[in-house]
Amino acid sequence: MKESKTVELQRKILSDNINRYLNRKGISQTDMARDLGIPETTVSSWLNNKKYPRIGSIQAMADYFKVKRSDLTEEKSSNLIEISQRTVKVPVLGEIACGDPILAEENYEDYRDELADSLPAGDLVYLKAKGDSMSPTIPNGSFVLVRAQSDVENGEIAAVLVNGNTEATLKRVKKQGDVIILMPDNSSHEPYIIDKNNPAKIIGKAIRFTQDL
Repeated sequence: MKESKTVELQRKILSDNINRYLNRKGISQTDMARDLGIPETTVSSWLNNKKYPRIGSIQAMADYFKVKRSDLTEEKSSNLIEISQRTVKVPVLGEIACGDPILAEENYEDYRDELADSLPAGDLVYLKAKGDSMSPTIPNGSFVLVRAQSDVENGEIAAVLVNGNTEATLKRVKKQGDVIILMPDNSSHEPYIIDKNNPAKIIGKAIRFTQDL
């Protein structure tokens, strides 16, 4: 039986709204699928207008994006600018105290105010880039928003603990079989191969960076 235009429109509206919030918060469909425990093929079918999720799944996504369910299911005018007044303090990760959890308050050196609606879901910290190893992708002195997670996809930029888990650095993660290489984007710096002689621990995924003038 041929689907009604109403059903097709509902699927498209939902897809457009999900994509808008994914882009706004710098989240990929892979990230969302993993965080919500939903198969990526299922999420892909929603984003490609092939299927419409159940109410429970729509509510889970609304909670994930910190929006109302209607924000996902109802058509939004493209010429409206949504304004949020609610801000949250995102900690800036400083030197890491040995033995403390990575996101322990003892490891924070400052906080930065951010609009709540602009932030992705998850535990977030800022890491200040030091040096030019990730230049020109990430300039020296910029603040990089990092979402806590123990692994990233091949080729993504991660915050990684090195030097006995006391220093956090930003590097692009390259996976070659069982070997993990931390690559600088600046070719004048050497890559860092993770092995028993050079241990390291991924603590989060780099989402975006900002700079103060």
